[in-house]
Amino acid sequence: MKQIVRNVKIIGTGSYVPEKIYTNEYLETLVPTSSKWIEETLGIKERRIAHNKEVTSDLAYEAGKRAIENAGLDKDHIDLIIVATSTPDRLAPSTACIVQDKLQAYNAVAFDLAAVCSGFLFGMSVASQYVASGVYDNVLVIGADTFSKIVDWKRRDAVFFGDGAGAAVISHSNVNGGFLASRLYSDGRGKEHFTIPGGGSEFPASNETIKEGLHYFRMNGKEVYNTGTVVLPKAINQVLEDTGLSIEDIDLMIPHQPSIKILEKTAEVIGLPFEKVMTNMDRYANTSGGTIPILLDEVNRAGKIKEGDLILFAAVGSGWTYGASLIKWA
Repeated sequence: MKQIVRNVKIIGTGSYVPEKIYTNEYLETLVPTSSKWIEETLGIKERRIAHNKEVTSDLAYEAGKRAIENAGLDKDHIDLIIVATSTPDRLAPSTACIVQDKLQAYNAVAFDLAAVCSGFLFGMSVASQYVASGVYDNVLVIGADTFSKIVDWKRRDAVFFGDGAGAAVISHSNVNGGFLASRLYSDGRGKEHFTIPGGGSEFPASNETIKEGLHYFRMNGKEVYNTGTVVLPKAINQVLEDTGLSIEDIDLMIPHQPSIKILEKTAEVIGLPFEKVMTNMDRYANTSGGTIPILLDEVNRAGKIKEGDLILFAAVGSGWTYGASLIKWA
């Protein structure tokens, strides 16, 4: 029996954000905060908000369709769809199955992946294993979230999040490039610092859970900062060690967008000039699973990535979940 191990690369990207915009100034009228504090502390000026009838699968569908087109493929060429989301349309079926139906990509297997803000990073890692082993040729990985649906617009932590989706088509490569290394981590001891208590088997939906606001997300911002600035450098340094590369070799970093302060501190710790760190949180805030693929699509379509560039991805999310990946763009 012949063992198949193939190089894996990204061959297409796509993204989509809703049209509605909530500015910091508008949020000043809803929650006890200030526009100046949001911008200076988080790096956010505005965020996109889905309209009432727009759900996560709608955003995911648009991003996925654009990624398939950018890859030069037809929907029937997609073998697997992975949707990384923590705001699914429904508890069942998976949002990925709903997206498959909207794309009419009926040749594809479809499932969701839950790792919150690290979801797309985890999804790329899973996809790359399927492609490298020869099980599938083309995998569509989508990160999509509509946190506006689970935000308590009276709480100060409402300012952190926006809605959006991004996608990438992962495929095999005949060239020496593509995915070089990936390290993923989890630590369930952080489960209470970013959580959505209601709606699952622990606190099923009831009048009481609604009254107590258990279906809104809750976040300990201080713990997110303290954890992020420790675990992101850990994961990044590990993938550098795995590949024998140094931080000086990195051309661009495309990270999750938790806050500008976390990214600045991370860059300082690992010794990466901040001009190499790509950001778009000023326009979109934190779109959770959508952050990395939306940013990747923007950077890719702007022509900022050249063949042979070494691209560093990193994320931290609820769980805790975190990790880093290195790609040689091919």
